[in-house]
Amino acid sequence: MPRPRSAFHVEVADSAAERAYRTLRRDVFVAEQGLFSGDDGDAADDDPRRRVLVARTADGSVVGGVRLAPCHEPDVGWWRGSRLAVAPGARTLGGVGSALVRAACAHAEELGALRFDATVQRRSAVLFRRLGWEHVRDVEVQGTPHALVRYPVVRVERLVRATKSALAGVLDGLVSTPAGFVGDDGSPVPGTDVVAACDAVLPSLVDRDPGWAGWCAVLVNLNDLAAMGAAPVGLLDALGAPTPEHVRAVVEGLTDASRAWGVPVLGGHTQFGVPAALSVTALGRTSDPVPAGGGRAGHALSLTVDLEGGWRPGYTGTQWDSTSWRCGEDLRAMGSAVSRTRPAAAKDVSMAGLLGTVGMLAEASGVGAEVDVTAVPRPAGTTVGDWFTCFPGFGMVTADAPDRPPAPAGPATTTTIGRLHARTRGVSLRWPDGDVTTALPGPVTGMGTA
Repeated sequence: MPRPRSAFHVEVADSAAERAYRTLRRDVFVAEQGLFSGDDGDAADDDPRRRVLVARTADGSVVGGVRLAPCHEPDVGWWRGSRLAVAPGARTLGGVGSALVRAACAHAEELGALRFDATVQRRSAVLFRRLGWEHVRDVEVQGTPHALVRYPVVRVERLVRATKSALAGVLDGLVSTPAGFVGDDGSPVPGTDVVAACDAVLPSLVDRDPGWAGWCAVLVNLNDLAAMGAAPVGLLDALGAPTPEHVRAVVEGLTDASRAWGVPVLGGHTQFGVPAALSVTALGRTSDPVPAGGGRAGHALSLTVDLEGGWRPGYTGTQWDSTSWRCGEDLRAMGSAVSRTRPAAAKDVSMAGLLGTVGMLAEASGVGAEVDVTAVPRPAGTTVGDWFTCFPGFGMVTADAPDRPPAPAGPATTTTIGRLHARTRGVSLRWPDGDVTTALPGPVTGMGTA
């Protein structure tokens, strides 16, 4: 038996639908409820960044709508839903209001929000609670009792679960990391001044973009050495691919990166006739490696990042390319910044994104972290949600005493973005209105303090 068609659908409003929605709003909030006198319009209606969602019936009639708009200029990833209105005759039409709220949450995340609020009438608060929203506090609007509610955006948690949260469970009993370096991506080789790091590239990347995969395999490993203040001395690669042509494409990327950084590929292993796979081991030297777990409560949290470049084609929102066009001098200046600064703790931004990386540094240090969202430098045209969760090419999180200036990092910029503290674990975000929200409620890897 065919499933019955829904009595309505939700879509992004065109200009005609938005006009119908504005009329519906006046009918509901002015004429019916008397919350406003004459008109319910406000500044959000004039914000070109706003997005309006409407519910339409099969005949095209607009029977409900909701509006989303950023709360700050510039946009810092804090959005608000407002003016949720449903026509009286549609209030029993299979949950128009619920569908609009759910759609608004999905669109807020798409627009890069890491905080999504709404101020709703008390009688409507139960609907939002059933949909998973959290009550923040009671407020009054237009002389009427309201509640400030917040949707728990879990984008950062979702990324951490996918990339890092299972590490402790699967690595337990295998790794014998030297004391003080649990949680580092590289490891000091006991009895030497050698630091070794090893990273694999996602097979899907090796398949889709083999030259970029070869470049990234070098980049991420040299970033691991850079975070420990080690000078790179050589690379080893293990490469498998279906055909010699595929292998050559990967090798081209490896060769370009090796020459750009001036770090030789010393050897490795190559296999033909197998699914695409690539991993690289990097070897570096330092007599005094910088740990990820050296942070302490009260330390300033800083980000050194290269803001130039753009999204890698095919990876918008996830992979930022700031390195493939850089000269060797610039690449080496960025890569040596930690060794010249010698902060108390450092970790490079990788698969877990900026906030996941902050969480790993805090976890290894046995503290919590608070990030001021307005302080984080960000390339023009990127959303906060994307930038806080992407691989940024070159990005380094460091912790140190607040009065210690960083060494110059070539084309990269260094900014204090927050602090470490002893109040809680995990990572919280401080917003322009002073509110603090939770981005990560606890440990990232479960591997504990270094």
